[in-house]
Amino acid sequence: MAAKKLTSWLIAAICVASPLGFLQAAELPLVEKQVFSTENFTTFGGETIAEVNVGWEAYGELNAEKDNAILITHFFSGNSHAAGKYSADDAQPGYWDAIIGPGKAIDTNEFYVISVDTLVNQEPYNPNVTTTGPASINPETGKEYGLDFPVVTIRDFVNVQKLVIDSLGIEKLYAVVGASMGSLQAIDWAAAYPERVERMISVIGMAEADPWTIANLQHWANPIINDPNWNNGNYYNGEAPKSGVVQALRMITLGSLHPQIVNQMYSASSAREPAPLQDIQANFSIVDQLEAAANLRATYADANHILYLVRANQLFVAGFEDSLAEGLGNITAKSLFLPATNDLLLQPYLAKRAHDILIEQGKESSYSEIAGPWGHLDGVVSISQQADRIRDFLNN
Repeated sequence: MAAKKLTSWLIAAICVASPLGFLQAAELPLVEKQVFSTENFTTFGGETIAEVNVGWEAYGELNAEKDNAILITHFFSGNSHAAGKYSADDAQPGYWDAIIGPGKAIDTNEFYVISVDTLVNQEPYNPNVTTTGPASINPETGKEYGLDFPVVTIRDFVNVQKLVIDSLGIEKLYAVVGASMGSLQAIDWAAAYPERVERMISVIGMAEADPWTIANLQHWANPIINDPNWNNGNYYNGEAPKSGVVQALRMITLGSLHPQIVNQMYSASSAREPAPLQDIQANFSIVDQLEAAANLRATYADANHILYLVRANQLFVAGFEDSLAEGLGNITAKSLFLPATNDLLLQPYLAKRAHDILIEQGKESSYSEIAGPWGHLDGVVSISQQADRIRDFLNN
């Protein structure tokens, strides 16, 4: 496979699209991005955001009883485009088209499926994303917030989603389902609002950021902080810290993959390449290709938004109590944990710990691993492997 095709495939797999989605493009429903707005939103940390705007989309129909709603919560680099297409010629269908749609595991003939862009979304410049964060205009100053934007948490993402759900008159969610950072939101929904969540599915996720994970996530922030153009977050009227963003995105990409798939995709790159031997400034081909992919992904990204997302993940503990056990103690929802066996980013032990605590507490919880060579990305690329389990979980 040519290097250009490899790069294109990597971008498609990592950004938002499942390869299965491309195969099913002809049968995907058209969806419309909508916008929800609210004022004077109080954060978990006690700060106030004067105006919050988030995009959202939905698939299927809400029934008269409004009891068939499933919320899909998205991952770090994703957005609310979980399924479908925005237009007939849309080249990038939703990332979970393999399991969301008519007759699929999350059946839109039966369920009303909703997804919401998070606060501080990684891509505030993406025309299909609406989000509020450091790149938004502070109405008090008429300028971008920058680091004046308050630190936000996964609970804040959940609370904004709750406002969207409330605006639709939905009192209880049939299920909350999320992958990676979405799994954090899903389990926190179940912990924060147990009376409103009947089922919870955590895919490639965790219930608490342990010290190893906190330190690992910091590697994503450091290239931005160390970019001179970052200027303590004050770069909106000058040159953006693109180099730092590109390096951060490159690390996010590599950290989401397992060596097995990297070595398969980049088999032409090896220690025997002649250029790096002849010139200390010459890169190995894998480095150049990851750089090219990161440069494309950086088009819509914002440096400060990435930093705020990193911090939200580092601060996470389900329930936001003094201990994970205490936080999980409020959960009444049936739970299903689906980590990926070869995930090196959010390793299976993180999901297993939450599952084991729920079992010890006498809660109903199931656990199964996704097999595959992609590592963390198996939660998107290989999710169809668990389609029957997801369908059974939702129907029982």
